[in-house]
Amino acid sequence: MKKHNLFYMAIVGACMLLLFGYNDQTIRVHSPNMVSVAHRGASSFAPENTRSAFQKAVELRADYLECDVHLSKDGELVIMHDEKIDRTTNGSGYIKDYTLAELKEFDAGGSFGDAFRGESIITLNELLEEFYGQIGLLIELKNPQLYTGIEEKIVALLKEYNDFSSIIIQSFDAESMRKIHTLLPEIEVGILIRPSESIVSAKRLDDLTSFASYINFNVSFVNKKMVKNVHKRGGKVFVWSKKDKMLVSKAHKFGVDGIISDFSTWPTNEPIYLVQE
Repeated sequence: MKKHNLFYMAIVGACMLLLFGYNDQTIRVHSPNMVSVAHRGASSFAPENTRSAFQKAVELRADYLECDVHLSKDGELVIMHDEKIDRTTNGSGYIKDYTLAELKEFDAGGSFGDAFRGESIITLNELLEEFYGQIGLLIELKNPQLYTGIEEKIVALLKEYNDFSSIIIQSFDAESMRKIHTLLPEIEVGILIRPSESIVSAKRLDDLTSFASYINFNVSFVNKKMVKNVHKRGGKVFVWSKKDKMLVSKAHKFGVDGIISDFSTWPTNEPIYLVQE
């Protein structure tokens, strides 16, 4: 009788899950130990690197927000992926050629959809003021060699906060991250590895992991052996990809520590999560 009841309960539970996953969605299972990072916020649901995208990531229970930082003409830390505003706003030109006040005049949401029309560009300071303490922050410095003193500005801003345990700074520029580590050794830094440089020698791994806590790869240009080599040196690995549909399954196969995603493939941090197809 007990076995019959258990079997019945299992069938009912499975049906509930299928119903929950209906409406063009697929149920999959992930390890709760893998960190979820919302790439430019939940950028599948709202304009990338905007307040709306970051808020959506919080609602979807991401572990970290990922954002990209540049410097404006007047030295403000501006959040945007590209060096130019052309792709994501109704303006054109380089961020570095505009003051923050001028950048605030552009619409950073309308191109995504009418519901987001009027969304403004935000600064790293505004992001911290609103989201620090709610969720982790993964801050990427874009082409820091273009912005003299950007590392010092980032560090000065972060020093206004007491706890760095939920903040990571990353860049493709290893020397910039080495500088951040020197200026503020209490904060963790990550190195993004370009696909063209994905075969990382043991000597280079030794160097990078001497100051960087994370060595992060495009999932299509890494393998289980490389992840193990980073882990052996005490480092962690996040992976990302906008094109590889096998992002999640490869991440599990390789044993990485986290996934950087636009959240079309990983909306929650629960043992059962939905993947929108």
